[in-house]
Parts: sequence; C-alpha cells; structure tokens
Amino acid sequence: MFVLPLIYCTAFFAAIHALYKKRDQGIFLFIVFGLPIYSISLSVSYLYGLEKLIPFLQLFKEISIVAFLLYAITHLKSDNNWTPIDKLMFSFLCVNLLYALLPIGTYSFFERLIALKSLSFFPLVYFTGRLLNKDHIHLHWVYTLIGVLTIAVAGVLAIEVLTYTHIQQISGYASFNEHFFDQNPSGSYGLTWTFEIENGMKRFASLFSTPLELAAASLIALAAAAALVTTSDNKITLNSFTVAALAASMFCVSFALSRASFASYCIMIYVYAVVTKKKLLLQLIHTAALAAGGVLLLISFNNDFVDFIINSITFTNASSVGHLIEWANGLESIIKNPLGIGLGNAGRVSGFSGYNVGGENQFIIIGVQTGIVTAGIYIATYIMVMRKALQLFKTQTGKIRRLALFIFLVKVGMLIPLFTSEAESYIYISYITWILTGLLINMSSKLEPSIK
Repeated sequence: MFVLPLIYCTAFFAAIHALYKKRDQGIFLFIVFGLPIYSISLSVSYLYGLEKLIPFLQLFKEISIVAFLLYAITHLKSDNNWTPIDKLMFSFLCVNLLYALLPIGTYSFFERLIALKSLSFFPLVYFTGRLLNKDHIHLHWVYTLIGVLTIAVAGVLAIEVLTYTHIQQISGYASFNEHFFDQNPSGSYGLTWTFEIENGMKRFASLFSTPLELAAASLIALAAAAALVTTSDNKITLNSFTVAALAASMFCVSFALSRASFASYCIMIYVYAVVTKKKLLLQLIHTAALAAGGVLLLISFNNDFVDFIINSITFTNASSVGHLIEWANGLESIIKNPLGIGLGNAGRVSGFSGYNVGGENQFIIIGVQTGIVTAGIYIATYIMVMRKALQLFKTQTGKIRRLALFIFLVKVGMLIPLFTSEAESYIYISYITWILTGLLINMSSKLEPSIK
C-alpha cells in the first residue's frame, strides 16, 4: 500500500521538474497519475503514521496548478485574444472571491476561504490550460496517459471484485476521515454509505476516493478513447490499447454502480454515434436497448440489481428520494435568498459540519452559497463550452477537432452527475476537464475571427 503515496509524490515532483525544464505538458503527469489516488494516498500515509506530512501532501494539488499558472502568465504573449468564456470564468472567480472577503453567512473567514477553494478553484485550472503554450502539449500523449490510468484502475477493481473486498478497508480510509473530518464510519462495511447500494450490494471505488468518482472518471476515459480512435473523416481506428482502455472504462462504470454515470456513459456513446454519423453504431445501440429491455422483463423482479434499476427510474429508493429532498431544500433557500446565504453553507464545508443547506446538485450548491448570478454564470459557461466544442468539432480537423470531441463528450456525460452530486469536488475529473477546456479555448482563440 505504501507505494501509492510514493506514486503520488513522484508524480508531483515529476511535474515540477518538467516545469523547471519548461515542459508545459508536465502538469498532466500529476493530474493523471497523482490526483486519482489523492485520497487513498493520504489515508495510507495516515495509516503508516505520517500524519504530520498530510497537510503538505494536500497542498500538492494546488501548488502544481498555481506554479504552472504563474509560469504561463510570465510567458504570456501580448496577442492573446480574450473570449466571452474567459470573461465568464474570471467573473465567476471574482464574485465568489468577494463573498469570501465580505462577512456574509455564518462561517468564519478561514472557513469561507476553504469553501472558496472548493467552489472556485477550477477557474484557475481553466486559466492554466488557457495560458500554457498549446504547441508544447501533445494531446495524443495525454489521452494515452488517461488510457493507462483506466487500465491500471480496472486491474485493481478486478481484484476488489474477485475478493469482494474494498481496498479502502485496508488503506486506513475510515480512520483518516474520522481523524481529519470527524466523519464516523457508516454503512455495512465500516466506510461510508456511498460504498453500497440500498440492499447492501457493494459499490467499488478502486483507487479513487468514492465509487461515484470512479464512475465519473470512466466518462473521462470513454471520451479520451473516442478522441484517440476518431479520425478527421469520422473513421474509427482501433488497436489493442484502445480496445483495452474502452473495456476497462466499461468495467469500471459497471462495478461503481452509479446510476447517473452509467446513464451518462450510454448517452455519450449515443451522442458520439450521432455527431460522427455512425448509422451502424446507432442501429446497434437501438437493438441493444431493445434487447436489454427484453432481458429485464425476463429476469425475476426479486433480483437485487433489477430492483436497483427500477427503484432508480421511479425515484422510490432512499438515495433518489434523498436527492429530491436536498434539491427542494436548496431551491427553497435560493428563492428566499437569491443573492445566496454565504460561502460554506452548501457543499463540502457544511457537509462536514452537518449543517448543509441543499446539496447533491452542483448548480444548487453554487446558488445556495453565492446566489443565482454565479449559478447563472456557471450554467452559461457550461453551455458556451459545449457549443464551442461542437462547433470546432464540425469545422476543424486534426488536433483541435479531437480535443473538441473530447470536451463535448465529457460535458454531455457530466450533465447528469452535476445534477446528482457536487461533481466539481471530484478532483481528478474537475482538473483534467477544465485544464483541457482551457487548452481548447486557447487553441480556438488563435483561429481566424471568421470561424470563432
């Protein structure tokens, strides 16, 4: 287990060394190989008695981004064309910063700063990708790294499934959370309730912090595989590596048992078939959907997994009802306080304190804290990024077209998880998505004005 903190630290220092050598793409070493194992690395470090080092290990993720962002700013060229998406991202950051500085809400200044980092660090990640030298980043290499990660994570998951044991049960997960976040172990397996579904069936997280993050990471892997295999004329070129990566992503999303991500995974495949005009793939999807429906009808409805699906669709299971209650509470707060009730009153900070207002919905979490303006900015940014990515996919070729496909599929895939969780708190997913979004806008800003 001790190898995990070593990998985490090695990935960080490899990225910093790459920065020293002026290799812009070095940041992806840490994002892809360090951030997915962030939580488990901290818990293992605590297990081995390295408690005093944990605050420094926690800072690695922010230090890496700030270091590369400062480097990018100092090497910024004067011909940079600022786009509406850039302005929206900067506005989002500034409004939330204002809420942190002003004495709004019930939390202390330090607690508001923690909430600010949780809610608004992703704009800094975006601007890192936006300002790095696009010519120094080899996207095929980045997609390959994501594929390697997915295969490795699936390997660990296979061991968990075969032994029917969560790796978190031996990594110090529960004791770490109890010590640092005052979270007592819960659920049937001494971890948290998120590691099982309503009937006690295990959900696995592999090397990620929770099964939900593993499931969301599978969406990233699917988008990366699509970018790798799709040519400029929409042909699909598979090889043994991409087939293995695709199989690994499907394996991961299946055993994470996340309703939102599994539905998103299927939607992404369907959307991919539509935008690339793959009629045969569409026919296969339609046939598979009909076959799956027929199989479900034949299976006994006493089956645990079928019950899980049916209850999810009808919103009669405890988890789905919980989502509805949290949404209702959050919307009620937003209606009463359209300018928000202050940073920290929804999301991770309030979740740890037990006084959460609303939640389990990224849009509502933003609106509860800093109001409908910032929630509107976030939604507008999301929509504009999707539109820009789709436009670039349709009009461009080569490197930028593959990246546009990646970003568009990820944004489509993350829509449902955004409605059912605080998806920006999934560190790896948030970082890899927003830094590559920034890179896409970076590349598009250099195009002729007529095709912007």
